[in-house]
Amino acid sequence: MPSKTDARILAITQKIVERSKKSRAIYLKRMKEAHHRGVGRGHLGCSNLAHAMAPCSNDEKKTLEAMQKENIAIVSAYNDMLSAHQPFVTYPSLIKRALAFAGATAQFAGGVPAMCDGVTQSQPGMELSLFSRDNIAMGTAIALSHNMFDGAVMLGVCDKIVPGMFIGAMAFGHLPIVFAPAGPMPSGISNAKKAKVRQEFAEGKVGEDELLKAESASYHSAGTCTFYGTANSNQMLMEIMGLHLPGASFENTNTPLRDALTEAVTLKLLEYSPLGENYMPISQLIDEKSFVNAIIGLLATGGSTNHTMHLIAMARACGIVLTWDDFDALSQITPLLCKMYPNGSADVNHFHKAGGMAVVIAELLSARLLHEDVNTLMGQGLSKYIQEPYLEDGVLKYKEASGVSQDTDVISSVANPFSHEGGLRVLDGNIGRSVIKTSALKEEHRVITAPAKVFHSQEALKEAFKEGKLDMDFVAVLPYQGPKANGMPELHGLLPSMGALQDRGFKVAIVTDGRMSGASGKVASAIHLCPEAKDGGVLAKIHDGDIISLNCDDGTLTLHVSETVIKNRRIPKVDFSHNEYGVGRELFSVMRCAASSAEEGACSFSLSGAELC
Repeated sequence: MPSKTDARILAITQKIVERSKKSRAIYLKRMKEAHHRGVGRGHLGCSNLAHAMAPCSNDEKKTLEAMQKENIAIVSAYNDMLSAHQPFVTYPSLIKRALAFAGATAQFAGGVPAMCDGVTQSQPGMELSLFSRDNIAMGTAIALSHNMFDGAVMLGVCDKIVPGMFIGAMAFGHLPIVFAPAGPMPSGISNAKKAKVRQEFAEGKVGEDELLKAESASYHSAGTCTFYGTANSNQMLMEIMGLHLPGASFENTNTPLRDALTEAVTLKLLEYSPLGENYMPISQLIDEKSFVNAIIGLLATGGSTNHTMHLIAMARACGIVLTWDDFDALSQITPLLCKMYPNGSADVNHFHKAGGMAVVIAELLSARLLHEDVNTLMGQGLSKYIQEPYLEDGVLKYKEASGVSQDTDVISSVANPFSHEGGLRVLDGNIGRSVIKTSALKEEHRVITAPAKVFHSQEALKEAFKEGKLDMDFVAVLPYQGPKANGMPELHGLLPSMGALQDRGFKVAIVTDGRMSGASGKVASAIHLCPEAKDGGVLAKIHDGDIISLNCDDGTLTLHVSETVIKNRRIPKVDFSHNEYGVGRELFSVMRCAASSAEEGACSFSLSGAELC
């Protein structure tokens, strides 16, 4: 297999390295200073240690007192309301048992919140969703702040949880840290059928009973939702970045192989322990090449637009500066290899059965479209991830994967991709800069010119749809949905109405400084617009009837109004008081005020101390 990487990818990577030189050096210096020889708890005073050991068994206390073996932190997003995180209920005992056989100990260091965008979708609670990522990062740091640990295992799956845990973990980058997923639930009704019923409900063709029946047949058991949204994009990222074991991302929950993978990834911490000769902290395992691989994986699989913010924030937690231009440049040379809902009918179980991550990585490596020479949990080299796990007499083993798709309708090849470009683009123009998910767009929906219709909430648009006022070509403009305005909730509730209008033959699109769901894509949506309306962006000055052009092919977003007119338009006063309280929103006011732009990761705190966020 060729070891060299495509020159274009090398050039983009080098730009990132040069751009990050100062901040990366600061970060690595801090991690080096944080590293200490011996066990982490060795520097604690007797009273400190006694407090930390108080609830432990006598055997655990003896091991901890001896100061000879590792003590591993468990940080978990477990709760029993959310299907993706409910399986974590058994993980702590599993992890502790595996480590005990190796003579080490583990402690449940802390829990972090796990919001489900599926539950809060179109609800006021969605306005807490994005900033829950930063809350999770802080919670992870609090869990690890006791300095009792020689490594950590992160138990998280969904949208903001994995990015938040990653950011928090990187503040403790002197430790080896791994991520253990819960796995997807088995497939329910098809995503296409679910979407159809949602649209029929929006059109008044079916009632709530039929809608709930369809939703419950889709989300029906423990495990991650099976569509390829942000949660499953997280799992793909952790594997292609080398923080999961090969084949671990999409193995179903509550299976013997799933448990064996969890035990095995935990024991990797002992291999890379500060006490051993192969010390590999997460700050050294992850570098600029890891993030380039992550972006390419996202583009090749048609992943979530949310990661145009999360990956930027995650990188900055390591002192690495990514930009949307990096995403756009890589998208133009990365083929789209996968068709999973929303850009296809398959789900992640079909993807895994077709060969999953091993096929994607093999295809991209063979075409020189990934950095092979990266550190991973399996050692040096991403080619180690072209393997499949299996059990033999209850023992986890690996075999070489064929690297060839078993279903070319789900995973294609670099030679015959679904598209010669990746699934995301950056749009730029006199309205500002935005991102758009192109992987699920039909060719006839990639270029749209139509008059604007301005709405200040998705509820207002849905009401206009119900009243039959939207049977026309138009671009729905939703300002004041950005991080500083209302916390940047997802606007997924727009899609049934807008999708129905598109199916009726109307040319429709969305332009907003808000987010869309990671499962969105059917309707052309220029999202994460910067500068946002609350920062005085042009978005706030758009009037009903203004002509807007959205062009995915040439990467432009244009308001056809003269610069003079735009400059002289006053920004209307908007009352934000209804977004400032209720369901805990008042507790997040500082985050909204401090938030950086979406293009800078929508961070509410500084990362790496290098004035990056």
